[in-house]
Amino acid sequence: MSSNQLVVEHIRVSSRLMVRELGFMNATLAATPYSPSAVHALLEIESHTAMTAVQLVQLLGLEKSSVSRMLSKLIQCGEIEEVAAPDDARLKQLQLTPKGRETVARINDYGSMRVLDALAHLDAAQQHSVAQGLAAYAQALKACRDEPASPVPAGITIQAGYQPGMIGRIAEMHGRYYARHHGFGHFFEGKVASGLAEFAGRLEAADNNIWLAIHRGQIVGSVAIDGEDLGNNEAHLRWFILDEGCQGGGVGRKLLAEAMAFCDQRGFSAVHLWTFSGLNAARRLYESFGFTLTKEWQGDQWGNSMLEQQFTRSTT
Repeated sequence: MSSNQLVVEHIRVSSRLMVRELGFMNATLAATPYSPSAVHALLEIESHTAMTAVQLVQLLGLEKSSVSRMLSKLIQCGEIEEVAAPDDARLKQLQLTPKGRETVARINDYGSMRVLDALAHLDAAQQHSVAQGLAAYAQALKACRDEPASPVPAGITIQAGYQPGMIGRIAEMHGRYYARHHGFGHFFEGKVASGLAEFAGRLEAADNNIWLAIHRGQIVGSVAIDGEDLGNNEAHLRWFILDEGCQGGGVGRKLLAEAMAFCDQRGFSAVHLWTFSGLNAARRLYESFGFTLTKEWQGDQWGNSMLEQQFTRSTT
């Protein structure tokens, strides 16, 4: 058996053991009367504050009919309720009831207790290795589910690190897109260019990186992780942009997958991004990677008065 085959077999054996020890072989999970899928649904609704059934289907990777039946049961049991979305009364969102919040609190207490009991058998270095390894492997498994549905178009490659001309090209893509759709002007484009120029000088730091989508020698997309400017072991996702001709083809998802895998590998406790209301396609993509809306306020950091937003992806 080759070394690669040994690694595969070791991971498979360990995965089966984890499934058994965590209780996923049972009809119910986490000391509740609910199935594993229902427990996961409650946890995701709690972490997102409110979400639609469609979003939950995508997040859990289950069939729509199965999720519909499970949600109906949770509604009947008084754990969740449907409410009108604040920006569209026709759209129904799911949120926890007071009973549901109590149930999730018990689930979290139970889950934390199981983790702490297990970690007590490991030293500090082993605990850190387990946390990083599980995060990286979980993201890799998720990437396997995401990639078949949205492959990167032929002829486009993803390259990491500085490329000559990237500062001007990324600033150009931002300037053109946001001028056309949101009326931004030279202030915004200049801010992008100056921020990128400063960041490029810090790309040799281990916690910083940038990924570029390139087609026929031209940059058509970008995303960066700045692991230094926020401090507190938290990362900043910056300059996520696609040329309009490449939107909707899976390039953005691939760029974000590279960035999130990097964040998991570096062991950041959280990843933050700042944007503004109305960029719905980007928001759906962020949420599919575990980002949740954490703050909203009226601001003008982009040169115009906008409803600004902060999204956070926590790994702790």
